[in-house]
Amino acid sequence: MGRGALVLALLAACALPAAAADLKDDHVVGRRAMEHVQALVRYGERWPGSEGHKRAQAYIIRQLQLAYAEVEESDFIVQSPYGTVAMKNIIGKIPGRSKDREIVVLAGHYDTLRLTGFVGANDGGSSAALLLELARVLGRRQPENPLTVWVVFFDGEEAFVQWGPRDGTFGSRIQAARWEQDAVLPQIKAFILVDMIGDRDLQLRRDLNSTPWLADLVWQVAEDKGRRANFTEDSMAVQDDHIPFIRRGVAAVDLIDFDYGPGNRYWHTVEDTIDRVSAQSLEIVGEVVLETVARLGQGTPAPTDAPAAPAKQSR
Repeated sequence: MGRGALVLALLAACALPAAAADLKDDHVVGRRAMEHVQALVRYGERWPGSEGHKRAQAYIIRQLQLAYAEVEESDFIVQSPYGTVAMKNIIGKIPGRSKDREIVVLAGHYDTLRLTGFVGANDGGSSAALLLELARVLGRRQPENPLTVWVVFFDGEEAFVQWGPRDGTFGSRIQAARWEQDAVLPQIKAFILVDMIGDRDLQLRRDLNSTPWLADLVWQVAEDKGRRANFTEDSMAVQDDHIPFIRRGVAAVDLIDFDYGPGNRYWHTVEDTIDRVSAQSLEIVGEVVLETVARLGQGTPAPTDAPAAPAKQSR
């Protein structure tokens, strides 16, 4: 390598967070995930159409490329109270020995609520950050991955005005319909959604709308890893980005901590800041998700017992 090329390489490495520049190990590191949260929060508000949103998209795409993922950009347009809004789902495809015959989808949203001063460190930031760290690890494990993994960043999860069937979950609804049309859905062995998983007081409750066998598998992994204090036996029904897939018969589970601060006081407020997010929480969820993917690759039975009629909850 010539001197000029060496200087450029060093400059490029310095421009990247440690999470991207240091790719030596192949397990989830909470510190690295936390660096992604910090990077996204620095962009400020990241609602669709904002400058921060565009910068977040570029950041996610670049980090997926560094993780050796094939990147697909799935663009779409929605009509909103603010006019026509362009959105983009981002898909990082990490091949496994199954090719595309069996796919595990790891998903979350990267957009934030349209609220002045809202940086969404946990709600939007933690899910995108953990997915990037999972992509890095899975990219390192590519020769060993039994299953193909698609790491999916949904846009437009947040509602413009009022959460409901037509406001919110824009990206997941669009993607589920496209994959149904393209006959991709039958190839998805499991869909694992992460949302608001950075809370310092991590308490994940079972979602009643999730596929029972897949939720059982995740909770068994958590128990085996000594994390039952974080994966509780309490339950609730959540409307989230997994619902469009559940309705189409895809086995899906939503991992979400919907008790964010005392009385949920930090949710959808400007208090959703970086100091509320924990690297340890990100690492705990990440390691449980990784092990779940590994067990799915070992041929864990997948009965078709997805709930037919998702219950409602004020997400």
